[in-house]
Amino acid sequence: MTTDQKTVAIIGAGIVGVSAAIWLQRAGHDVILIDRKGPAEGTSYGNGGVLASCAVVPVTTPGLLAKAPKMLFSANQPLFLRYGYLPRLLPWLGKYLSHANADDTTRIASALTPIVGDSLEDHTALAAGTGAEHYIHPSDYLFLYDDRAHFNGDAFVWNLRKANGFQWQEMEGADLHAYDPAFSKDLTFAIRLGNHGRISDPGAYVQALARHLEAQGGRFLRADVEDVVQQNGSLTGIRAGGETIACDAAVVATGAWSGPLAKKLGLNVPLESERGYHLEFWEPTVMPKSPVMIAGGKFVVTPMEGRVRLAGVVEFGGLDAGPSRAPLDLLRRNAVKALPGLRGAHVTEWMGHRPAPADSIPVIGEVPGIKGVFTGFGHHHIGLTGGPKTGRLLAQMISGRQPNIDLSVYSPARFKEAG
Repeated sequence: MTTDQKTVAIIGAGIVGVSAAIWLQRAGHDVILIDRKGPAEGTSYGNGGVLASCAVVPVTTPGLLAKAPKMLFSANQPLFLRYGYLPRLLPWLGKYLSHANADDTTRIASALTPIVGDSLEDHTALAAGTGAEHYIHPSDYLFLYDDRAHFNGDAFVWNLRKANGFQWQEMEGADLHAYDPAFSKDLTFAIRLGNHGRISDPGAYVQALARHLEAQGGRFLRADVEDVVQQNGSLTGIRAGGETIACDAAVVATGAWSGPLAKKLGLNVPLESERGYHLEFWEPTVMPKSPVMIAGGKFVVTPMEGRVRLAGVVEFGGLDAGPSRAPLDLLRRNAVKALPGLRGAHVTEWMGHRPAPADSIPVIGEVPGIKGVFTGFGHHHIGLTGGPKTGRLLAQMISGRQPNIDLSVYSPARFKEAG
């Protein structure tokens, strides 16, 4: 408990915002959770459900620049672009691709590891006593390859994981299919990582956490946040739903929608929506033993309550356009290839928005020039994995405690506009 109780407004009720709210409440603060829809109504509902601690390597690995054009012109590659959006995307895309080199990839992986490296433990601590614990399942995490040569082509990525402390077991041929017979015999090599986990219903999990927050005295407000109110360089409140709400601190955790509010705070964050898709096979005929990344198709297969979820694919097309057909069709084709026995009583589809800063590093910390305003967004495709740690770090900062990791690499100060 803190002796310096604050009223804190959390803007955004996804996994990052709800995690921050719970840790702040546990520290003795009065919390108001604000969202324009409701808890887990966005990306936190539809993610892959994997506590992917090893996912520290960004998309911008060496060689991406050469591969991307071919990928964009193939309906069988997991990268899509709405070409009408390209003029708006280009400034961000140039900055993003500038990091597709060995030095930057290594630096980004080192920055992401403290946020996601202990995800299972972080989620377990967050959910303790909330009623949401039963959605957390410790598990292996498999990466499935066509064969060993296919795996060897990813040597840079796996060497980087090893350098950041991850260990694994190799499985091949009969041993692999004895471990999990659900997958195609054409996939003959796997990497098995322990100490990972899955969330069996991500939307219900975050909603259960939010209900616990309210049961403990936290408040929820459904509203759009228009701006922050400040006086003499310090936050005094936020404007939401046409009224001003007094508060001592605020956290911007609105994911891919964080750009406009960040701009009002004097931050010019190069942020895009990395649009992702999922298919769910309900009452499936086969259920994988653990979450699996199909390396060739860049999608995950996750066992969930009453269904199997296949999630992945990257599409750039902004926040406003509806789902595209081609990414969903690719997921269906890849599902048949990877899990030839998979059928479902029915199949549901979803598209959502991952928040992608051009440097692939989350924006976490106090906004320079406005005391009491903090950010917690920009986790790309690892928001569920890194949400609890991010929330705890924010709660520590707001409570005046010094976190035990170097936060400078995540600081919003790197996007401070001149003047």
